[in-house]
Amino acid sequence: MADQLTLDDLRALAERCGLKLADDELERILPGVRRSRDQATELRSLIASADEPASTFDAGDSEASRHESK
Repeated sequence: MADQLTLDDLRALAERCGLKLADDELERILPGVRRSRDQATELRSLIASADEPASTFDAGDSEASRHESK
């Protein structure tokens, strides 16, 4: 597992995104951010980088666009 995300790390990430969060707010969201990072890491380990998505989205191939072009 990667190094544990610290409160200072989270503060720096928030500031980089333009967020000004108080320490108590950062402390409240830190466990959820850690959990999300761990889950993302686990998912990345299960999916090979060569795997293609099961489907793709094409905005031009929707039912609505077929009706509009008639």
